[in-house]
Amino acid sequence: MVKENEKLPLSKFTEQAYLDYSMYVILDRALPNIGDGLKPVQRRIVYAMSELGLNSSAKFKKSVRTSGDVVGKFHPHGDAAVYEAMVLLSQPFSLRYPLIDGQGNWGTVDDPKSFGAQRYTECRLDGYAQTLLQELGQGTADWQGNFDGTLLEPSVLPARLPNVILNGATGIAVGMATDIPPHNLQEVVKACIKLLKEPKTSIEELFKIIPGPDFPTKAEIITPKEEILESYKTGRGSIRMRATYLVEDGEIVINALPYQTPSTKILEQIASQIEAKKLPMIVDLRDESDEENPTRLVLVPRSNRIDKEAVMKHLFATTDLQKNFRVNMNMIGLNGKPQVLDIKSILKEWLKFRTKTVTRRLQHRLDWVLDRLHILEGLMIVYLNIEEVIKIIRKEDEPKKVLQKKYKLSSVQVDAILEIRLRQLAKLEEEKIRAEQEELEGEKSELEKILNSKARLKTLIKKELTEDAERYGDERKSLLVEREEAAAFDETELISSDPVTIILSERGWVRVAKGHDIDPEGMNYREGDSFLSSAKGRNNQNAVFIGSQGKAFTLPCHSLPSARGQGEPLTGRLNIESGETFAGVMSGKDDQNLVLASDAGYGFIAKSGDLQTKNKSGKAALKVQENGKALSPQPVITTEDNIAAISSEGRMLVFPVGELPELARGKGNKIINIPKKRYQAGEEALKAIAVLGEGRELKLVSGKRHFTIKSKDLENFKGSRGLRGNLLPKGFRKVDSVEVVSKLSKENKPKEE
Repeated sequence: MVKENEKLPLSKFTEQAYLDYSMYVILDRALPNIGDGLKPVQRRIVYAMSELGLNSSAKFKKSVRTSGDVVGKFHPHGDAAVYEAMVLLSQPFSLRYPLIDGQGNWGTVDDPKSFGAQRYTECRLDGYAQTLLQELGQGTADWQGNFDGTLLEPSVLPARLPNVILNGATGIAVGMATDIPPHNLQEVVKACIKLLKEPKTSIEELFKIIPGPDFPTKAEIITPKEEILESYKTGRGSIRMRATYLVEDGEIVINALPYQTPSTKILEQIASQIEAKKLPMIVDLRDESDEENPTRLVLVPRSNRIDKEAVMKHLFATTDLQKNFRVNMNMIGLNGKPQVLDIKSILKEWLKFRTKTVTRRLQHRLDWVLDRLHILEGLMIVYLNIEEVIKIIRKEDEPKKVLQKKYKLSSVQVDAILEIRLRQLAKLEEEKIRAEQEELEGEKSELEKILNSKARLKTLIKKELTEDAERYGDERKSLLVEREEAAAFDETELISSDPVTIILSERGWVRVAKGHDIDPEGMNYREGDSFLSSAKGRNNQNAVFIGSQGKAFTLPCHSLPSARGQGEPLTGRLNIESGETFAGVMSGKDDQNLVLASDAGYGFIAKSGDLQTKNKSGKAALKVQENGKALSPQPVITTEDNIAAISSEGRMLVFPVGELPELARGKGNKIINIPKKRYQAGEEALKAIAVLGEGRELKLVSGKRHFTIKSKDLENFKGSRGLRGNLLPKGFRKVDSVEVVSKLSKENKPKEE
């Protein structure tokens, strides 16, 4: 029967189990310790290799030997996971200061996980690993039992350098993560020495010494100084890296990539853009990387006139040639708890750790010196009384007690005397003992001075930091550079500017033909359909469609179907309200002026750019009266042009363009006087408008007949805006359509751009 105190609610058990697991992941897997900058598996690998004698001068041994020791003695997890951690510790492109020296296939920059099997590779510790192990056996580390309690392992290695910020770390725990960027050893050591001398040094002053991270790649860090400083102050932020390139013989050569960016991925990204015709200015892409040039990607421009800087800015914005790296300086502090620290707090806390480690090392050495002096004192007594001591040892049943009592020796001294071999007695010379005593007394005095003086202790730490910086330090790899923001090409920049003609049918079918010398009325249309409107533009411009209810719709010209077929209905591209049709189409530059008019006789001048929208439902442009409709828009060439307005009654009025206002949208002003009652009764409306430039004539089409009004005859119809206008000649008062023609040649019209 289960006792009451053994019962536990499932919710409580689950909560506790989850918390235990979370803490295990946080403390024993994912986050580095501020002391040595290592996660538990990394620490166990380094320690196990040191126990195997695999220092930097030892012979290489099979990696499987090391991983087996780590798994069998300290880290009871899969050997594959342990081996992968070993690989990462050895890769100079993954770790700023590698801890393992590998022999064989240990992966490549393009594919870090392409390493060979552990039975084929060999390894030993790198020289830099000595900064973690050099002081291990000197009373500097706390020891804990391994997973089965049969062995001891160090809880934190006595690091001589702030490895946590030198090599950085990445990891995902439960509810938190860490992303500590690597830094340059020489810069960090200078900052540590600065803090030792001046503990009140500000983060701004430290920033002058450590201007930013230093990744194991020669790509540029382009993050503004203000942002880097802010991330150092808060422990959170991001670092932006950009590939470097140069121009050789007109070709773009990329010679360094951002941290952990494989060249294969870059090649795929650029190639996909070339295939999608998003990089028409690049005709070839080559990978010329080799042993001498680990990164050499060559882009071949179409011509020397191509702006190579603009091409690279586009690639920086659209590929991994520019990457952001998160900064989250989360680590296990000296208090054993996870915490996000600013850069000053990291260095100060590590210096506390280092000060404690050095103090423990010195105290351990002092204790040894004192013990040795104590033993030497006993040995001197043996030398001075050698014969009597031998006699006591030979004759007495308990020589230890007799010697202690007679010469006032300690138990340790007597044990040392009794352990002396007979042949050593002859060598016990007074000079040697006194020389060792003198040497140790000097060392004792020096150790006590350092331990009793904070200033001397700081000096020693500075000296050791400087020595390690000289031994393991190197020049910065990641240069800090200020660059302009990357910007992708505008879609229109990638499209040709070839002349095109947009053709719109009565039923709203659209197509585009190459060139401006097109006869849209003579083209084939679907049964029951016919020509409505056309516009001349460029392939990289937009087409603006005016709906019968005054809405403006926009589509890129290059996206429209070819005129080789009969086109596509606009209803498939745009959201058209029920009953709405199209009045016409226009194209051109954004500053192109257009005349917008309703059949009620009102209108205004609008710019093409004001009518454009990405909304498929269009945007309100021309206000149309109830049951009214918009007319086809007409382009304005110059401010000297005239507008010809023709009513359904056969009246025409010609007046200057300048008399109409320029608006973005609205009803506009009266173009021609159409009595309100007649319009509402459906008896009269504005039939058509045309814009007449100098030297232009107006062709009227009525049924199968047409009539051209010459320039001099247009004077008979001129007047002020808003007048009633004059009647057209009999037989042409019922106008079906109008056309502006050149008086120079009506048969062969000149090409209009």
